[in-house]
Amino acid sequence: MAIKATVYKASLQVSDMDRHHYQSYDLTLALHPSETEERMMVRLVTFALLADEKEGAEQLSFTKGISTEDEPDLWQRSFSDDILIWVELGQPDEKRLRKACGRAQQVVVVNYNDKSDIWWEQNKGKNSRFDNLRVLQFAESQVQKLAALCTRSMQLNVTVQDGDMWVSSDVGECTLRPIWRGGQ
Repeated sequence: MAIKATVYKASLQVSDMDRHHYQSYDLTLALHPSETEERMMVRLVTFALLADEKEGAEQLSFTKGISTEDEPDLWQRSFSDDILIWVELGQPDEKRLRKACGRAQQVVVVNYNDKSDIWWEQNKGKNSRFDNLRVLQFAESQVQKLAALCTRSMQLNVTVQDGDMWVSSDVGECTLRPIWRGGQ
C-alpha cells in the first residue's frame, strides 16, 4: 500500500515592500512521502516571494509537483491557460528546462542547498540561452532554520525588504537572503 501525502495548513501573511504586495493567503500543502519539510518550506517561501495581486484561476498555485512529470512545483496560469510562471525546485536537467522555457513566459529554478553552486557552474553556459530563465538560490543553512518553523498548522509572517526575507511564526523566526542568478 502506498504511503499518502501529509497535509499541512499555512496561514501566510505576506508584506513585500520591494514589490508593494501585501496579502494574506490560506494555503493547503501536501508533503509528498519522498519530499522533505525543508523542500516544502522552500515551496512556501517561494510562493510568498512570487505571488502577486491576481486571484482565482490566475493566482500562483501549488501543483501536484513531485508526483507529476508534466507539472512544475508552482505555476501561474492565465485565463487562456497560458503558463505565465513555471517554478522548479532543485536542479533540473537541461531537457526539463528546455521544455519549461518553451511552455512558460517565465521560468524560475529554486536551488536550496549548497550543492547548487556546482549545478549552477556546470550549467551556466547552457542555461544562458534561455532568455526567460532565472535561478533563485537559498543558502542551505538558512533553509534549515526555515524548516524549524514547520508545523502541521502554521501561521507565518513573511516580510520582504531590500531583497531579504524575514519569516516568523509562533515557534521562531529566520532570515533568508535569496540570490537571483541569470535572466531578467
